[in-house]
Amino acid sequence: MGTPTVTRSRIGGALLRFRIMAFTTGVVLLAGTIALILKDVAHVKHMEPGTGLLWVAHGYLYLVYVATVLNLGLKVRWPLTRIVLVMLAGTIPTMSFVAEHFVTREIRAKLTAAEPAQLTQSAG
Repeated sequence: MGTPTVTRSRIGGALLRFRIMAFTTGVVLLAGTIALILKDVAHVKHMEPGTGLLWVAHGYLYLVYVATVLNLGLKVRWPLTRIVLVMLAGTIPTMSFVAEHFVTREIRAKLTAAEPAQLTQSAG
């Protein structure tokens, strides 16, 4: 009887970590993209060191994002193609926000649908 609650807790923790990293990676990627456009298109040259730091930060944050996607994907048993597609969302500006929205909606719906089944099993 205790196993489904543990699984729900583990998935909930993995989902929270994924959401935090999707948001953080998306914000830094968007900031880097805007800084790059300002530097190269608007010719704001004093932004040179800042854009480099943003890209380095995005690189390291993206690695953590990939790890959280892999962790979540394995816990909810996604196919490999789904895991890779969600990982790639962290490389396209604003796409990590879209991926986070749909992933969260799907997993919360699955967890909510599993609750009545757990209640009937524990009642029986």
